[in-house]
Amino acid sequence: MSDLPLIFDEPKQKQKAPKHLADMSKEERKALCEELGIPAFRANQVAVHYYTHLETDPEKWSDIPADMREKIANAFTPKLMELVRTLQTDSGLTRKDLWRLHDGTLVESVLMKYPDRATVCISSQAGCGMACPFCATGQGGLKRNLTAGEITEQIVNAARLCASGEMGGEPIRLSNIVFMGMGEPLANYKAVVQTIRNITSPNPDGLGISARSVTLSTVGLVPGVEKFTEEGLPVTLAVSLHTPDDELRDSLVPINTRYKVREILAAADAYAKKTGRRYSIEYALIKDINDQAWRADLLGKLLKSRNAHVNLIPLNPTPGSKWTASRPADQKEFVRVLESYGVPVTVRDTRGREIDGACGQLAASESSNK
Repeated sequence: MSDLPLIFDEPKQKQKAPKHLADMSKEERKALCEELGIPAFRANQVAVHYYTHLETDPEKWSDIPADMREKIANAFTPKLMELVRTLQTDSGLTRKDLWRLHDGTLVESVLMKYPDRATVCISSQAGCGMACPFCATGQGGLKRNLTAGEITEQIVNAARLCASGEMGGEPIRLSNIVFMGMGEPLANYKAVVQTIRNITSPNPDGLGISARSVTLSTVGLVPGVEKFTEEGLPVTLAVSLHTPDDELRDSLVPINTRYKVREILAAADAYAKKTGRRYSIEYALIKDINDQAWRADLLGKLLKSRNAHVNLIPLNPTPGSKWTASRPADQKEFVRVLESYGVPVTVRDTRGREIDGACGQLAASESSNK
């Protein structure tokens, strides 16, 4: 386990990202105003432009004097990332963006528009240190943690795209955020919690999106789940379990050699009890690896008395990988067995397969082309 990072480890960065409004508390914003020699209310004005109007062009900040805009923008909303490449599918309703951060690091986000909602899947780390062998991001290893500003920027960009009507024509409000992109969110704890507060705080201090519309995924960092339980942020917790037995999970999800299935489920149960929120069990169905009916039976027995929902994910295979999606018949039987135990189960929509939809594929492709 020495090659896996401990919970709350902070990978060293060659150069830190510029500090952004989204990295700051209200008190820190006020202190920065004092340092700049400007009235404290200017920070609130910038927050209104950023979180409420989704406007980052200082030339459009008409309530701030023209001669102050550049100075204030450089201090509060420095440029954190630039768009490298965009791929779209589903008639423009699914969009995958590749971003280059200030130090050249690449990360991805995916925006999906549905008739009744819009969901963005965001990255919390560049790469991932959890080393799950079927995951494109895990194969590349961990580059570094993202700042709260870098994570929040992915969300604000998605919200702006939705509001502008660029996703399929009609404007729509960004309604759901899922931390299921690159990285293990609970291994970047502080920045992720700050981002969730940025999402859920009412305007102008945040985007004003309900915590119930936020999903936080984890491979099962038990100390992180336990700590997050005390934060008072009732988001949907999603546990990437992928198999109910420790023997297989030790190889599919190496962190399992440290925190076993029973420990992960106990932590998730405590979260559900504290928040009143049902948690999700994420399960990537892999052909002939974890999709046997007996494993569905074991999973059903584990979950039948728990406040949990199973989200089955047809695996999106990565190029050259031996891992591939289950046969339709095996997937159907897996669902049937779980339902026989009264366990709620859904099969995830497989959007984005034709645009390197699996997390990390687009970044890996861009890096290999350099």
